[in-house]
Amino acid sequence: MSLQNPAGQNRLPALPFESWQDTLATLHLWTQVVGKVRLTLTPLVNHWWNVPFYLTARGMTTSAMPYDSGTIEAQFDFIDHKLIVETSNGPSIAIALAPQSVAGFHQQFMAALAELGVTVKIWTMPCELPNPIRFEDDQIHASYDREAVHQFWRILTWVDQVLKEFRAGFIGKVSPVHFFWGSFDLAVTRFSGRTAPERPGADSITREAYSHEVSSAGFWAGGGEIKCPAFYSYSAPEPAGFAEYKIQPPAAYYHPQMKEFLLSYDEVRAAPDPKAALMSFLQSTYDAAAELAKWDRRNLER
Repeated sequence: MSLQNPAGQNRLPALPFESWQDTLATLHLWTQVVGKVRLTLTPLVNHWWNVPFYLTARGMTTSAMPYDSGTIEAQFDFIDHKLIVETSNGPSIAIALAPQSVAGFHQQFMAALAELGVTVKIWTMPCELPNPIRFEDDQIHASYDREAVHQFWRILTWVDQVLKEFRAGFIGKVSPVHFFWGSFDLAVTRFSGRTAPERPGADSITREAYSHEVSSAGFWAGGGEIKCPAFYSYSAPEPAGFAEYKIQPPAAYYHPQMKEFLLSYDEVRAAPDPKAALMSFLQSTYDAAAELAKWDRRNLER
C-alpha cells in the first residue's frame, strides 16, 4: 500500500497534539452527541459493537440505524466539513462543521433529527471524560480547525487500512476495525475464545466490554499525560510477564498506569517504512498476549 495519495502528498502528516487540542476536545464531544443517538437507536451487540463509527472515503459514519419503518444515517464529511443526516425515505439535512459550541451543535443536530421525523432522547452527559458538562450547557468547547481535522482523518484512513490487514491474519473471533467515540480511538480486538474472570466492582459497561479474554490494539489522538497521538496495545486480562515482553519496534514501551504498550505516532511517521513499523508493533504485542496466556494459536491464526 502506497504512502502517497494521487497528488503525491505524504499520507502521514504531522499533527502535534498542542496544535489542535481545543479542536480535538470539541470534535470529540460532537461525535459523542451523534454517537449517543446511535447507542439509543441500535440493539445491543456483544461488547458494544453496535456503538462505534466506521471510516468512510470522506470521514466516518454511524452506518444505517433503524428507526420506525426505515433507517437513518449520520456521516461526518471531513473533506467538505459537514455532517450529513440521511434517511431511507429520501430527505437529508447537512450541518456545516465550523467553530461553534457543543451546545449549539447539539441543538442543531437534534433539530435536524426532528425535522426528519426522528424523535429520540439521549443521555446528554459526556462519557469517559473528566469534568463533563452536559451537551446542552457546554459553551466552552467551540473550536474547529478544518485543516487539523482533515489531517487527523487522513491519518485515520491510513491506520484503518493497516489495522484491517492485521485483522485479516486472524480466523478466530475478531472485532471489526471501528472508531469508539467515547474514548476517541480506532481499534481492533482479537479474542482467545475463553471467557474472562469477572472484574470486581466493574460497572455494566465494562462487564459487557471485557466479558471475554482479548488482545486489543488501536490508534488514539492522545490526552491526559500522553501529549501526542499514539498507537496502543493491551491484553485483558493481562497475563504475567506481559509488561516485560520484548516488543517491536524498539521505541515502543509499556505504560504501567495505563497497562498498555504505547508507540508514538511520530515514531511510526518517521520510520523508513511506517507500515512495517506499525505491523511489527501490532504483531509483537499480540504475540506477547497470545504466548503468555497460552492461546490456541494453531486454530486461531492463518
